[in-house]
Amino acid sequence: MSSWVTVRAPVRVLDAGGWSDTWFAVHGTVCHLSVGPGTQVRARAVRPASMDGPEVRLELPDFKDSYRYLLAAPPGRHPILEVALRQWAPPGASLEVEVSSAVPPGSSLGTSASVVVALVAALQALGGVAPGPADLARAAHEVEAVHLGRQSGVQDQVAAAFGGINLVRVDPYPRFEVTPLALSAATLEALRRRVVTVYLGAHDSSAVHETVIAGLGQDDPRLGPIRVAATRAAAALVAGDLGAYGEAMTSSSEGQAALHASLVNDRARRVMQVAADLGAIGWKVNGAGGAGGTVTIIGPEDPAELVSELTERERFRVLSLRVEETGAHIVTVA
Repeated sequence: MSSWVTVRAPVRVLDAGGWSDTWFAVHGTVCHLSVGPGTQVRARAVRPASMDGPEVRLELPDFKDSYRYLLAAPPGRHPILEVALRQWAPPGASLEVEVSSAVPPGSSLGTSASVVVALVAALQALGGVAPGPADLARAAHEVEAVHLGRQSGVQDQVAAAFGGINLVRVDPYPRFEVTPLALSAATLEALRRRVVTVYLGAHDSSAVHETVIAGLGQDDPRLGPIRVAATRAAAALVAGDLGAYGEAMTSSSEGQAALHASLVNDRARRVMQVAADLGAIGWKVNGAGGAGGTVTIIGPEDPAELVSELTERERFRVLSLRVEETGAHIVTVA
């Protein structure tokens, strides 16, 4: 029986350029912030107890679920995890795996990608392999897009694997190039203080993708302003100009709405209005948008009044997230 390996991976917010990292966009540009706490996976390899082959014991406290199954015969209860386990499990070993997340499911923060990145990293570690972040992001993306056939861009896996604040260029999909952005200490501190993420409820990003794709052409011209917003956001961050950064984020959100009106829902619009009234300088509907999800706000210098208004008067939930400069990494082996 091996030791437990614990891996943590961030999620992401403020993904200007999101939607342009998809197969139907062909090429794209995304600027995002990796934030935590995100997801955690604990795993260990044990001797097979069944003559039928390796088994998995999967513990999912966030879903109040726990079950055992043969690795070669997944039951389909949590397909994304079962496929990753079958693809990346160390040969011949049974596994005990615990998966948890500090953010709500369906929050449009790339949580499923973060979980798969952390799971693949843990399984690789059990097999004595330490993949680099690019290989880890590609492996996790293949689980969703290739093995499961789900609609998935590439930026979520990049954020979870690399961490930090990145400009991601995709050309052609699914190839990507990551440029970490070097920010001043003052800009980083301002982001940590002023970024506020508001939870609107759970959503299904793959279903949202299907709806939008039905109304888009490949490399649709409506994706152009979204790509430009990402480039503007990255330049503003490097220059330390949070005003321009907020404008780029707001522009990216409106670009989403131009793809399909449902991508920026009424609750998101309400959050934006409250934020504008209280001095926020920009906002972004995270991820695919649609029903539920999250909105991240670049608030005023002191966002305390904004947070109070959103939580106490408007009854929204504000998530406790901070910029995470580290991507998926092993935190304990015990």
